[in-house]
Amino acid sequence: MAKRFSGRRWQFWRRLFRHRSATLGLILVMFVAMVALWAPGLVPHDPLKQDILHALDPPSRDHLFGTDAMGRDLLSRVILGSRISATVGLVVVLVAGTTGVVSGLVAAYFEGWVDQVISRIIDLMLAFPSFLLALAVLTILGPSLINAMLAVAIATIPSFARVSRGAALAEKQRDHILAARVVGVRNHGIIFRHILPNILAPIMVLATVSLATAILTTASLSFLGLGAQPPTPEWGAILSRGREYMRIAWWLTVFPGMAIAISVLALNLLGDGLRDLLDPRLRNRGK
Repeated sequence: MAKRFSGRRWQFWRRLFRHRSATLGLILVMFVAMVALWAPGLVPHDPLKQDILHALDPPSRDHLFGTDAMGRDLLSRVILGSRISATVGLVVVLVAGTTGVVSGLVAAYFEGWVDQVISRIIDLMLAFPSFLLALAVLTILGPSLINAMLAVAIATIPSFARVSRGAALAEKQRDHILAARVVGVRNHGIIFRHILPNILAPIMVLATVSLATAILTTASLSFLGLGAQPPTPEWGAILSRGREYMRIAWWLTVFPGMAIAISVLALNLLGDGLRDLLDPRLRNRGK
């Protein structure tokens, strides 16, 4: 059994590295993750220290990304912003994924009025675009980074619930699930030990794409002034402050914008590659 599992794992990694876009996405994701993990040790200057005498300095040897309107080193703020964005994405996916997957599994397994109630709530949430739903929630809660994460997580729940419900409905009809019912396995055991492990593939793909969406949505909310507040070095907030100086200080928007673009692109490439590799109908596309 262990050898067979090891062989399958090796085949998966071999197919992954043959998939060019997925490999590129994985490399970029690992790079961003390492920067976020070691951010405090990588920053060349204090990202919060102000130096008005060097405000809006262009990129130079001392400040590779230049400085902002308060004289703070932009490279340091972008590097530290990677940790904030990574934390935001992981928290959003963890909260939304847990809530959405459990809701979808419960709805699919019990069906009847339980499925009707959960499905109607999900349909109501899906009636609004995710960004507008997050914006509405954040308007009620008030502007802050924590509230922005909660708002984006709430807006992401319907996607996980819909995907997990659809996959669970198909999985629960399989023979091993029926056999588990016959021998008296409890409902929670069937749901979390027999159904959930067999529907992880689409959930993993959705989690990767949702991570990119969470980073982009939170940055958009911070850009509007509803997310991270000054002086927090969050990418969207940095962009928001830099738009006032676009004509005279292009680096204030180019570098944080590139950080957002690279992170979102990397996660989407990795998500598309995982979808091609984990879905048998699309597996040949990665060859």
